[in-house]
Amino acid sequence: REMLIPGGLSAAEAMGGLDFSKCQPESRQKFADEMGRLLGGDHFFGMEFYAGMFDRGNLLDYLPQDALVIVDEPKQLQESLETLDAQAEEMRRAQVDRGELPPDFTAPYLRWPELAEKLSALSSRLSLAEWEMEPQARLDFASTPGYSGRVEGFIKEARRLLESERRVIVVSQQASRLSEMLQDQDIFASPVSALSQVPSPGGMAIVHGSLSAGWQSEEAGLTLITDSEIFGFVKQRRPARKRPVRHEEFLAEIAAGDYVVHIEHGIARFAGTKTMRAGDEEREYLVLEYASDDRLYVPTEQVDRVTRYVGPGGYTPSLSRLGTQEWNKTKQRVKEATAQLARELLALYASRETLPGYAFSPDTVWQHELESSFPFVETPDQLTAVQQVKQDMERPRPMDRLVCGDVGYGKTEVALRAAFKAAMDGKQVAILVPTTVLAQQHFNTFTQRLSPFPVRVEALSRLRSPKEQQEVVEAIKNGAADIVIGTHRLLQKDISFKDLGLAIIDEEQRFGVAHKERLKQMRKEVDVLTLTATPIPRTLHMALVSIRDMSTIETPPEERLPIKTYVAEYEDRLVREAILREIDRGGQVFFVHNRVQTIPGIAQKLRGLVPEARISVGHGQMPDEDLEAVMLDFSKGNSDVLVCSTIIESGLDLPNVNTLIINDAHRLGLTQMYQLRGRVGRGSNRAYAYFLYPKGRQLTETARQRLKTIFEATELGAGFRIAMKDLEIRGAGNILGPEQSGQIGAVGFTFYTKLLAEAVQELRGALASGSSLRKNPAPSVTLKLSARLPEEYIPDLSARLALYQRLAAMDSPDQAADLAQELVDRFGKLPEQVEALLYVVKVRCLSSMAGVSAVNQQDSDVVVQMAEGRQISSLRLLKVPIAGIKIGLTQLRLDGKRLGARLQSRLVQVLEAL
Repeated sequence: REMLIPGGLSAAEAMGGLDFSKCQPESRQKFADEMGRLLGGDHFFGMEFYAGMFDRGNLLDYLPQDALVIVDEPKQLQESLETLDAQAEEMRRAQVDRGELPPDFTAPYLRWPELAEKLSALSSRLSLAEWEMEPQARLDFASTPGYSGRVEGFIKEARRLLESERRVIVVSQQASRLSEMLQDQDIFASPVSALSQVPSPGGMAIVHGSLSAGWQSEEAGLTLITDSEIFGFVKQRRPARKRPVRHEEFLAEIAAGDYVVHIEHGIARFAGTKTMRAGDEEREYLVLEYASDDRLYVPTEQVDRVTRYVGPGGYTPSLSRLGTQEWNKTKQRVKEATAQLARELLALYASRETLPGYAFSPDTVWQHELESSFPFVETPDQLTAVQQVKQDMERPRPMDRLVCGDVGYGKTEVALRAAFKAAMDGKQVAILVPTTVLAQQHFNTFTQRLSPFPVRVEALSRLRSPKEQQEVVEAIKNGAADIVIGTHRLLQKDISFKDLGLAIIDEEQRFGVAHKERLKQMRKEVDVLTLTATPIPRTLHMALVSIRDMSTIETPPEERLPIKTYVAEYEDRLVREAILREIDRGGQVFFVHNRVQTIPGIAQKLRGLVPEARISVGHGQMPDEDLEAVMLDFSKGNSDVLVCSTIIESGLDLPNVNTLIINDAHRLGLTQMYQLRGRVGRGSNRAYAYFLYPKGRQLTETARQRLKTIFEATELGAGFRIAMKDLEIRGAGNILGPEQSGQIGAVGFTFYTKLLAEAVQELRGALASGSSLRKNPAPSVTLKLSARLPEEYIPDLSARLALYQRLAAMDSPDQAADLAQELVDRFGKLPEQVEALLYVVKVRCLSSMAGVSAVNQQDSDVVVQMAEGRQISSLRLLKVPIAGIKIGLTQLRLDGKRLGARLQSRLVQVLEAL
């Protein structure tokens, strides 16, 4: 940037040479805004678009005189660049016609004639054409053969290469391990710190590092080998631990019109906030509307007593009536129900602890080799889940563990390692999945990863012919099949495992009632591992963590980027541009059209719209063998666009597919849209999702809200927020039992799980021991201060409410200080009202730590009242100036008239001393 952008240039000067006369005003404004950001040193997505405006040369112009430039396949390079240029020119003309781009806007890249000229000018000895013809100027590179985890094959080949006087360089993240293995085979490999230290002929060097692939050159007598050839995968390094997404914050979001639950007064409708004045004091209140047009004004410092109501899908609650016992009776009824459920769950847990089971052996060497071949770096949550599963398997009782994690967070890898561990002990593994497409994908994944090991993986679904199915059934019966992946077909009566040791269930809630009864029986006999993409709220996790073995994966994969999401009317131009952009970067596209009858017509329309693209069609009503062939072909990259129904919704993992276009998105549910969006962006590339609705269509309010939510909720882990009403409750019903749905509806999901957590703690004796979810009531702090977050400082209501909730949950003065710095960074200098609010929070935190029950301002004095059973220690107040302070046994009073401006600081000193 410093090389290309001249200093001191303004946005207006940079844009001065462009003709904006035919541009839309908003386009010119966008140019000015982004140009200002660029010149101001800001880095943003798409900034390279403006490269052509700064005529400061090309990267090739900055190379030194003795640089070596290697042009790989110049003819293909020319063809690719000319194709890209033609498509870009088409898009440029369309944008000029729409008034989005100045007609004289400079292309941000070199066209082929310009690039060829620069390449030729680099060498006075060779022109580009001569470079292609002169043999002495060529080095032929070939790919290095792979060993797919067969280390003995690599050692044999290394010995042959060294004997033939080749130079061998190995680049590996497991350099020390490989060095030891080679030394055991009398092959000496010297560790080096950089690739520039090339060994002598017949020598080998090992470098600790990571490269995507190896190569070899006969002319140079050199072979480069990487983890990709030795183990089958290259594992990228994780530079630092990434913080998990804080799902509980999503739970707290409340918008005007939402149903809410007040812990003391019941279900109401949130009507926004209102600022009211009492004397000199100005405060903000939450306005809650109850039955019979009653209203309750809740001070913002009590916002933690209010949570958003979440009930069973589609359930509309009745508003509570103020001044009656109705809410207390409802609470008591639900509390009794949660206590009964807690007893049942604890009894189930206790009985399962006594059941005899198979104790699997500790990890083998092959287990370590398999785990080293994982192509990505495990997240901390993922490693914890793997460890917990292994520990359960090695215990002499049947495992029943639930692994929860958002879409694409790595649950399949946990399952694969558990399956391999079971197979290493000679036990069979059954993996149940809800769809045939997912069964086929899991089969491909497991087959690829386990190919170096003597493990037989089979698939059983309608994608296999009757003859193939019968062969698999026989292999299951006689024990020849080690791991079997299938749909509900695996639960039918003709399936009989010779020695089943582990059952893995993917998305159990999608199986029917009869299937669940069979799964329930399975839990008493073998180890069971259940995977679900249903995020688990923190309170439910606390309630169940001692009852059902559960692991949560909340940390996104290291290089995962949020998906850039668009909601718009359908336009041929938009679809064509989106598809071409993805194809140009070597990716693939899902085009979802959820009407099987009209899919062929849509595919034909797309073929006319984007003739450059290879388009295939796949949906659930196709013949089994055709669907399998289409999916396999698409996964191999033999087509660019898959026009499909929502059959891709469950668990598909195709990292090369990074653009999703959904036609008629207004017809889909929110959870369905989220699951579909989770099919892209599963690698390190930026992914795009387009949710399109018909042009001119009047959308229903519900559809509009769904599309608005999917557009706004693009952050990693957002599944927790946008799927609360459907996905979570469905998952909770699966965990808690469907009969609990009525209780959840009566008080809301959040309050229900809190009651359940308390019931579990009580039954476990936690309350008696003093370890409980229940806290002492927060101290009451009433000071004559205008303490609030002004609307003019933070205009967005949801942002203000989120901050009020964070303030209400604070238990340390340091947290208030950290938030003060954050507010300055986000919103600017703190107004007096915000400083007062942070002061009140600090007083409340100190009061709680000191055992104070109330801090009240009476006229000009401030009275500090100790909690019941607590007394004031005069010794602790020795360091505090006592002028203006009256100290009693359980109460002290600060004289406001005597202390004046020092009253606030003196109050803090007293509380810190106490």
